[in-house]
Amino acid sequence: MEASGTSGMKATFNGALQLSVLDGWWAEAYNGHNGWAIPGDEDPDQTVADARDAESFYELLEDEVIPMFYERDEHGVPHRWCELMKEALTTCAPRFNTVRMLDDYAGRIWPDRG
Repeated sequence: MEASGTSGMKATFNGALQLSVLDGWWAEAYNGHNGWAIPGDEDPDQTVADARDAESFYELLEDEVIPMFYERDEHGVPHRWCELMKEALTTCAPRFNTVRMLDDYAGRIWPDRG
């Protein structure tokens, strides 16, 4: 219940893209076009889950993230990367910000305010 998306706020507003397990704020924010997601399905054997998540992480890095970052035009601009950054700003910035976080907390402390 504590996750408020502050790590995502800071990263998004600085143009960073997320590559994370779908839990916490990222499960709510990820839309398939604003970063990358690792399913993070639970497993009774944590070692199995960790190995599966690590494999997904490295596959995403090698097959998608790194190639996209280095795919640049003649001026050195990574257009596909920039499109993901724009999508992240458009979809995450309005929903994950300090105003929302404070409103959520205040609503839990004073549920009948409003």
